Amino acid sequence: MTSVRKIGFWGYPEPSIVNGIKAKYHNAEWIDLDVDFNYPKTNILPDSYCKIIHNIIDNTCYLKPDLIVAPIGKDKCDSGWFASKILEDLGFDVITTIFENLEPKRNIKICTSNLPLHEKVQLITAGIINPEIYKRDYEQVNRQTVFTPGFWGVPPNDLEILKLFPPTTQVYGWIRCVEAGTPADLDLEMFVDENIPTVFYSQAFCSKAQLAKYLADKYNGLYVDIDDYASNSVRAKIEAFLRLR
Repeated sequence: MTSVRKIGFWGYPEPSIVNGIKAKYHNAEWIDLDVDFNYPKTNILPDSYCKIIHNIIDNTCYLKPDLIVAPIGKDKCDSGWFASKILEDLGFDVITTIFENLEPKRNIKICTSNLPLHEKVQLITAGIINPEIYKRDYEQVNRQTVFTPGFWGVPPNDLEILKLFPPTTQVYGWIRCVEAGTPADLDLEMFVDENIPTVFYSQAFCSKAQLAKYLADKYNGLYVDIDDYASNSVRAKIEAFLRLR
């Protein structure tokens, strides 16, 4: 490959592979294929399927990255593995990675900070390719003096729902695992503070719905399953849960 200008990725690719690619193609643009850019749909996947995987396929077919870095292990999901094979079959250059390290790389400080939840999630996902964000200090929430809810899950397709939560919101689930540098750590993914009211979010048709529903029942939280964008009734349900709890 003589020229690599656009590199697509999803999930949390193995850091040493990312660093090697960045060193080789240091001027390339990195594109998070998980994100909903509202590009034309390809109709390659079934309609009733995870929106994030739809994003991966649709974004790739529209943007045509020169290289794709594709997590396929427990750090992502089987659907990510299937997507990598489909894209490879379509002619894209795909490097698959498995990042199942369980030794924490970082202390948790963004998930527990005073930053708006929307900003927390965007920082953590940006840190996958640009880990220098973790060199900063972040003001921590004083949970003794303010109302502190929780958000458990993955970055939602509809990032706007994160703006319904106060800045004191603590972050759990796969997002917390990403900050720790251990995206395949199931024990950490299942950890929540049982003393705070938590919204357990799952993308519709995602296997993590199994965890989200189980944990919501266990900790008396709110289970939310959203396909594409949140309806007014779902938004009202989240707002009512946060207000009444």
